Amino acid sequence: MSAEAEFRARLEALNARFVAQLPLMLEKTERALAACVANGAAPTAEQLTALHESLHSVAGSAATFGYAMLGQQARRIEQQLRMMMQDGNGWEAIPPQVEQYLRWAARDPKAAVYQ
Repeated sequence: MSAEAEFRARLEALNARFVAQLPLMLEKTERALAACVANGAAPTAEQLTALHESLHSVAGSAATFGYAMLGQQARRIEQQLRMMMQDGNGWEAIPPQVEQYLRWAARDPKAAVYQ
């Protein structure tokens, strides 16, 4: 097998792995959000970190495997969340954005347009 063919085979295997893991990644984000809003009070630093990490993992890998908009939106929300974690303001805007993101991703995570 040529070096290029071997590279393509490895890339295809990584792509298949990402596709298989994507539902679990999105479920992790959904669970992290649920933990953040569960008691109606402000989420703990640990809960916010879990949500941030779940978004970060999607943002960091989605575009590599052809899910550019999925990654862009995860990055956008992740950055807003990071700013909120630093200054302590704006939490109330985050849950609706994550919920909208998850609904959109459930319909078609490879879509080029975010609605």
